[in-house]
Amino acid sequence: MEPRPTRTDIPPWVIVPEDLKDPEVFQVQTRLLEALFGPKGSRIPNIEQVSKTMLELKPLEASDLTEVMVYGNYLYKLRTRWMLQSMAERIRQRVERGMIKLEEAMQSLELGQPSNEDTGTPTQT
Repeated sequence: MEPRPTRTDIPPWVIVPEDLKDPEVFQVQTRLLEALFGPKGSRIPNIEQVSKTMLELKPLEASDLTEVMVYGNYLYKLRTRWMLQSMAERIRQRVERGMIKLEEAMQSLELGQPSNEDTGTPTQT
């Protein structure tokens, strides 16, 4: 038997107990959660209402991942999982691109390399 969600505020569009069986589960990097779900998960109720699903987040121990469980009608679960995974991947790519641009900017300004004065190494002439 599958473990039931621990939430007590099950949305009215989720049929108990049928929709609480066999959730769609995927993992997201914890650092992306705020961009995906808003500060302190403020967008979760809206996502649930629009997608007609129920979401539950579970941080994984000894990992930088969070498990996202999607409950609801079979097709709604699949669609919501696909949508959230796509959004998380796009956010991850944008963060990565931003880090690459930052590294390039630092290299162009030579901020990433210590100068001879900083290291105490004499300059050769």
